[in-house]
Amino acid sequence: MSTPFPFTAVVGQDDLRLALLLNAVSPAVGGVLVRGEKGTAKSTAVRALSALLPEVAVVPGCRFSCDPAAPDPACPDGPHETAAVAQRPSRMVELPVGASEDRLVGALDIERALAEGVKAFEPGLLADAHRGILYVDEVNLLHDHLVDLLLDAAAMGASYVEREGVSVRHAARFLLVGTMNPEEGELRPQLLDRFGLTVEVSASREPGQRVEVVRRRLAYDDDPAGFAARWADEETVVRARIVAARALLPSVRLGDGPLRQIAATCAAFEVDGMRADIVMARTATALAAWAGRTEVIAEDVRQAALLALPHRRRRNPFDAPGLDEDKLDETLEEFAGPDGGPEGSDDDPDPDPDGPGGGGQPPQDGPDDGSPAGDVPAQGEPSDDGQAPAGRGAGEQSPVRAAEPFRAKVLSVPGLGEGAAGRRSRARTEHGRTTGSRRPRGALTKLHLAATVQAAAPHQLARGRSGRGLVVRRDDLRQATREGREGNLVLFVVDASGSMAARQRMSAVKGAVLSLLLDAYQRRDKVGLVTFRGSAAEVALPPTSSVDAAASRLESLPTGGRTPLAAGLLRAHEVLRVERLRDSARRPLVVVVTDGRATGGPEPVATAGRAAGLFAADGVASVVVDCETGPVRLGLAGRLAEELGGTPVTLDELRADSIAGLVRDVQGTSRRAA
Repeated sequence: MSTPFPFTAVVGQDDLRLALLLNAVSPAVGGVLVRGEKGTAKSTAVRALSALLPEVAVVPGCRFSCDPAAPDPACPDGPHETAAVAQRPSRMVELPVGASEDRLVGALDIERALAEGVKAFEPGLLADAHRGILYVDEVNLLHDHLVDLLLDAAAMGASYVEREGVSVRHAARFLLVGTMNPEEGELRPQLLDRFGLTVEVSASREPGQRVEVVRRRLAYDDDPAGFAARWADEETVVRARIVAARALLPSVRLGDGPLRQIAATCAAFEVDGMRADIVMARTATALAAWAGRTEVIAEDVRQAALLALPHRRRRNPFDAPGLDEDKLDETLEEFAGPDGGPEGSDDDPDPDPDGPGGGGQPPQDGPDDGSPAGDVPAQGEPSDDGQAPAGRGAGEQSPVRAAEPFRAKVLSVPGLGEGAAGRRSRARTEHGRTTGSRRPRGALTKLHLAATVQAAAPHQLARGRSGRGLVVRRDDLRQATREGREGNLVLFVVDASGSMAARQRMSAVKGAVLSLLLDAYQRRDKVGLVTFRGSAAEVALPPTSSVDAAASRLESLPTGGRTPLAAGLLRAHEVLRVERLRDSARRPLVVVVTDGRATGGPEPVATAGRAAGLFAADGVASVVVDCETGPVRLGLAGRLAEELGGTPVTLDELRADSIAGLVRDVQGTSRRAA
C-alpha cells in the first residue's frame, strides 16, 4: 500500500483542513464538499484524513462492519450473537465517477436466486464505507442514477438492493466527502444539500507559500515513507486531539443564545428547510469541542455559518456560493446577548488561535459592478455598416444585461440515442422504462424476468425438473432493454452583429439564451457558445459541462459590425466535428440565434446557405431562434431553418407558457434515429 501524504504537511488551505477535522470530531456534521480549481490539494487532503481517524470496533467476520455494541438486527451476515470484538483502521472508500450501480450498492447472483431461492449477495462500496468515509472525486460528474442511490442511502442510513422480488438491506452510514472543479459543472441541488459543509480552495498567490508547497511535494515524491516519518509526531498530536474532542463532544453545551443566533442567521439568508440550522448547530458544537471548550461561543456560530451556509443560500444556479459577511455580522450582533456575545455563553475572545483552520474564511461575493440595461441611452438599431455609438470602437457597442430569464420549452433531438445520462432526449439507458429484452452482453445487470422464464420454460422436461423450482441455465437469462433520457451537446450560435445590436433587442436575445442555458443546466447537457460579428466568428466557449461559464461569456458579449453568418455556421460545424471525435455518443443540438441576415464576406447569402447545408447533410438537429422584430419581417430566419433542416422558433414561442409553447421535437433526421 502506498504511503499517503501526511495531513499535517498540507500547506495552507486552513478552511479545508478545519472542515475535514470537524467531520472527524463529529461525523453527524454530514460531510464536506470541496470546491476549487485543479491542483489545490483537494484530493490529497481528503485521502490524508483517513490516517488520522481512530480505529473502528467491528464484529469479526461481518462484511458490513456492524458495531459490536449495537449490531444491525437486519444485517445480511447476522444475526450477531457473539460478544467478540475486532479493531480495524477507519476506511476511506473511493467511488469512481464511472462506477456501475452494482459496484456501488452490491450485486445479487440472479441465477442462484431464481434456481435455489437464496440471497447470494456481494456487498458494494456503500457497505465498505459504512462507519467510514465515502469519497467521490469530481462528484459533480457523477451519473444521475448513482446520485439517486447516494441520496437514498444518505437519507435513510441504509442501502436497499431489490431485484425481481429478491431484497437485501444493510446499514450504510458514512461520511460523504466530495471534491469538484466548478468549471466542469455544478451539483444537483438535492445532493448539494446533503453535504454538511462546503469550502472553496484556491492556489496561494504568495510566492513563499508556493515554494514550500513545491518543496514538500518533491520531498514526498522522492521518499514517501521517509517524508511521512518526519511528520509522524505532528500526525500523532492531531490524532490525539481528535480523540479528545470526540470524548468532550457530548459535554459541550449549546445554549439558547447561540441557538437563537443560528436560527436567525439561517432565516436571514433564506435557506430552504431546516437542515442548515441542524448542521450549523452540530458544527458549532464540534468547533467548541475541537477548541477544548464545553460552551459554544459567538465565534463558533460565525465560523459554522461560513462553512455550512454558502452552498445553501437561495441563489440563481449561475451564482457562485458565498455569504455576505457584513450581513452575517449584523445578524449575529442583533441577536447577541447584553454582553455582546450570545445569551447564556461565556465569550472567549481568543478561541484556539493555534488550531488548524483559524481565521480562514470562504470567499465573499464580489461586487456587482455590471451596469443596468438602461444606463446607456439607446441609439437605435445600428445598420450593418459598422456605425457605433460615440466613444466606442468602430462597429461595437457595450455589452447589455440579459432580460429576466423564463421557463423555456423543451427542445429535444429526434430518434433514440445512446449518450450520457441526462434529461433531454430519448435514449437507450440502463435506467428507465423497460421496452424489451435481449441476451446479455457481458455481466447481467437488469434481469427481464418474463423473458427469462419464457426462455427456460420449454427445456424443463429435458433438464429433469422434479420440484417446484424452475431450472434456469445461464443461456436462459435475458437482459432488460430500457429507455430513458440522455444529455446532449447544446451548441449556441449567436449573432452579435449590428443588426442585433439595438439594446432592447439584444437584452431580449440574451434573456432567451440564458433561459435555454438554465434549461440545459437542469437537463445535464454540455454546452458551447459560438458568436459571430464584424468579419469573423469565434468560439466564445468550447463545449463544456460548466453552464455557468457560458452564462458568464454571454453576459459580456459585445455587439456591432456586419453579419458573417456563414463564418458562424462554419465555425460551429468545425466545433461539432472535433467534439464528435471526443464523444461520438453525445448527440448535438444546434441553436442558432439570429434574424437571418447575412452581410459579411463575398456572396454572403449563398455562402450561408451552403454552410447550412452541411448541417442538413450530417443530420444534425437544429433550431433557429428568429430575432426579427418590427411590423415588416423578411422571414430570413425561417429560410435559414429550412436550409439547416431544422425548426424556426420566435422568441415568444420559446416560452413554455406561451400560446405556441407546446413541447415539440426539433425537426431533422438523426444519424442514430431508431
